Order: sequence, then structure tokens, then C-alpha cells
Amino acid sequence: MCGRYAVTLPPEMMADLFNLLNRIDYPPRYNIKPTEPIVAIWEQQGRRTGQLVRWGLVPAWVKDPREFPLLINARAESMAEKPAFRGSLRNQRCIIPASGYYEWMKGEDGKRQPYYITQADDAPMAFAGLYSTWMGPEGEEIDTAAIVTVEPNLEIASVYDRMPAILRGEEVVDRWLNTRDVDTREAQQLASPPPPGSMKYHRVGKAIGSSTAEGPELIRPIASEEAAAEAGAKPARKKKAAAGGGQLDLF
Repeated sequence: MCGRYAVTLPPEMMADLFNLLNRIDYPPRYNIKPTEPIVAIWEQQGRRTGQLVRWGLVPAWVKDPREFPLLINARAESMAEKPAFRGSLRNQRCIIPASGYYEWMKGEDGKRQPYYITQADDAPMAFAGLYSTWMGPEGEEIDTAAIVTVEPNLEIASVYDRMPAILRGEEVVDRWLNTRDVDTREAQQLASPPPPGSMKYHRVGKAIGSSTAEGPELIRPIASEEAAAEAGAKPARKKKAAAGGGQLDLF
């Protein structure tokens, strides 16, 4: 699963890096969570643009999102067979820019510690994604997306048993976005684990688990002593969920 990630690319760099026809004014984010607006990039009639979409795919055929599960990830191995994803895999593929993402590793004591994961060279990442446009009862259109996940590569296998599908290289990105000429079988092959040695990670503080935490300090490496101090601290009380929260809170 990929349930938290960061994007720190300036808008101009994002537009240049991914050859966009537009610029998305998206501030640096260090704790992006499901149901929040995220940047997704796709092509329509040869035009590549960035869009703000809701993280949590809702297929167009869903009548009531409140009765539909939150789909933030799509497993690459089965997305061609799943009704929620197969249409998007065929016609609505996107990439989701990222600087890094988080996973929680379970220690020998059973406690979970968050880690921040990036490419070994710290280069920006392009997650393989799927998107869908859901139309509400009043005719409103809302774009939604999910991140494709794959089995982990050698480094990440020690942290977690899944990871985002990272599209490496301009040609791979081009083919993933080319739904006209690249069929679902080839697209599935493009969504594969990165080679050994291409990823790195470090331990971060447990503040990333807070829904309100934000800022560059979240990706700062912490020493073993800090982690031990955190483990000994009393857990904060969980706040009650706000009224109305859930699948219909699209933005």
C-alpha cells in the first residue's frame, strides 16, 4: 500500500520535467493523504496536462460514493480484471508526481516505525496511476485517481510488501500515457518493480502519522535515540472524526 507521500517540486520544474502544456500551482506538500487533492498528469488528443484530482478512485459507474470503498491503490497484477480499474487501465492512465513516500515497518517488538522512501539519486518520481471522472446527480464532474502498486524491489522488501509502480525514463512514461497505441497487457508490463539499488530509505518521526502534520521536518532522518524516545512516549489521544467525513468529501 502507498497511503502517504510527498511532492516538493516547484510548479515550473514539474511542468518542464513532464512536458506539460500548463502549470499547476501546487505548494510543497510533505504529508499527502487519501481523499486530498493531488496532481495527476494525463494525455488527451496528444495534449499532456496536469490536473488536480481527488486521491481515491471512484469509477464512473458508481451511483453513490458513500457506499463504495476508498480505492487509493490498484494492484498491477490484477487491475486488468477488476471492474473498478479495467476501464481506466484501458483508457485513463495517468502519472502522479512524487518526491518520496512513506511506509511503516513493523519491528521485532511489534511496533511500527515510519520510513521515508526515495529514489537512490533523489530524482523526482512518476508513479503509475489510473484516473476516472465521476459525475454526480447534479451533473458535477469530479476527477479521481489511484496509485498503481507492485511487489517491492530488493531494498523495499525489508520495509513493506508493496510499493508504488515507478515509471523510470521518459520513454516508459510516454508509453504508459499513450492509451491509444499501448494496450492493457503492455501497460501492465510497464508497471513493474524498479531494479535493485535504485531506492533508499531512512527512518522518520511518528509525527507523519498525524492528519494535521505538515512541513519539511517530517522527512528528516531521526537517530535511534530519538526513535526510542518516541516509542517510550504516551500515545496521543485520537480525535473524533469530523462530522460528514468520508467518501463524499471529494475536496
